[in-house]
Amino acid sequence: MWRRTFCSSTTTTAATLANKKWDALVIGGGHNGLTAAAYLAQSGLSVAVLERRHLIGGAAVTEELIPGFKFSRCSYLQSLLRPSIIRDLELHRHGLKLLKRNPSSFTPCLDGRYLLLGSDAEMNRLEISKFSERDADAYPRYENQLEKFCRFMDPLIDSSPPEAHQGVSSFNSRLKHKLQKSEFWAHCLHQSVSMGQQGLVDFMDLLLSPASKVLNNWFESEVLKATLATDAVIGTTTSAHSPGSGYVLLHHVMGETDGHRGIWSYVEGGMGSVSLAIGKAAKEAGATIVTDAEVSKMMIEDSDRVTGVILADGTKIPSSVVLSNATAYKTFMELVPENVLPEDFSRAIKHSDYSSATTKINLAVDKLPQFRCCNIGYPEAGPQHMGTIHIGSETIEEIETACQEARNGLPSRRPVIEMTIPSVLDKTISPPGKHVINLFVQFTPYKPNDGSWEDTAYRESFAQRCFNLIDEYAPGFSSSVIGYDMLAPPDLERIIGLTGGNIFHGAMGLDSLFLMRPVKGWSNYRTPLRGLYLCGSGAHPGGGVMGAPGRNAARVVIDDIKG
Repeated sequence: MWRRTFCSSTTTTAATLANKKWDALVIGGGHNGLTAAAYLAQSGLSVAVLERRHLIGGAAVTEELIPGFKFSRCSYLQSLLRPSIIRDLELHRHGLKLLKRNPSSFTPCLDGRYLLLGSDAEMNRLEISKFSERDADAYPRYENQLEKFCRFMDPLIDSSPPEAHQGVSSFNSRLKHKLQKSEFWAHCLHQSVSMGQQGLVDFMDLLLSPASKVLNNWFESEVLKATLATDAVIGTTTSAHSPGSGYVLLHHVMGETDGHRGIWSYVEGGMGSVSLAIGKAAKEAGATIVTDAEVSKMMIEDSDRVTGVILADGTKIPSSVVLSNATAYKTFMELVPENVLPEDFSRAIKHSDYSSATTKINLAVDKLPQFRCCNIGYPEAGPQHMGTIHIGSETIEEIETACQEARNGLPSRRPVIEMTIPSVLDKTISPPGKHVINLFVQFTPYKPNDGSWEDTAYRESFAQRCFNLIDEYAPGFSSSVIGYDMLAPPDLERIIGLTGGNIFHGAMGLDSLFLMRPVKGWSNYRTPLRGLYLCGSGAHPGGGVMGAPGRNAARVVIDDIKG
């Protein structure tokens, strides 16, 4: 296949890395690994990033798989990247340019109506009131409550969890650890008191309840509830009726763009530009980044200390510490030699939930979709094309039906599709007059009962199913497709390295968050092996292009090395 990729060039080869002992090696050049490398290098440590693929970025990559069309191949929107990381690493100076979307959401209906939502409060009121005056009144209060909960979560996201002390250490180290834990819980107590009892009850209700219950308590309009519910199921195998799905809803509104909470943006040049900017910051600080450098095993000394890595070509690279941006399963089940880890730890990692029902389809099209429900009169891109377009999810029950079909081993007959068209704002990623379209599709089981994702005809049939569904809302869409790239769950695992195809490096259920991520007793980025740390989305606070796991892990490493 003709291919052009966008990655940082480097003259360093993997073989030359073996000529010295590094302070730190980072396995995987995804955005978290690059973030960790940047902070480590800024602290004065010698750091090398080892990326298996031919380009950096992990799931945040830009690839030109069809001439002239640059796809954000996996992740496709930016909001969760921590503002402090953008500031600390001066990412705007390194080329990061965010393109805010307004409106941010468009839900077409087969009955001829539609719902637009965005940052304009008056527009939201007018749009929602087409379906319910009561909901139009409630929506600002709903947004305000979520924003209040996000402010409560901010310090938790930006901190290492207050894990129980691990291993043998000095008196001063134990004392420092106790003081840090006390400071963390004192801050949480202060935040809880400021929220008040009713606020805490509402917060717990959101965390523990199904998203459908939360939304039913707020709203009566099915199309509004379904539009909001998609945030609660995106990237998961659960439905909006699953307990705890309310947290995933919150997780996807935690972010911001240029200080505006909950606003998702496109990135000029595609999501690979995020990784490139972080990579430039890391290299400016002194980090070395090498592509086509696949790690095959860790080097272990005295049965419990990591002393470096062995590459697939046999090259041994020594280091004081290793940070893994791979999934927890890949790190501990494949890269660590057998019979080294404690049995209970290995069992917990092995049996964590890495399931996925996500497929990503990237398309090159020769024209914009024209939606039957809105004849707004724009010859080119209109408000309906700017944000996330919700297809096949006019009611929560439609989402539930699609999810249940996947639980039964079948790709959804009417998939839940989130469509985005970044080329309406980003003129650098497609030829004039043509467009790039992203389809984030659910629900697709890893191993379908009625076929195989390795079967070309089966893949094409499912892709056409998605295009036909879009045709119902935008007649003629299928005929506009020039070509496409499709990543089903096994492709996400094989190409990107996401175990099970799970975009979060593991489920984001309440049993897999905070002190329980990746497993109970090891939430602070350290591992049972001395010198080995986890810095990817499988660690706290979880998935998304956030950077927090990488930054937080780097701080723990710096603290351990420098005391």
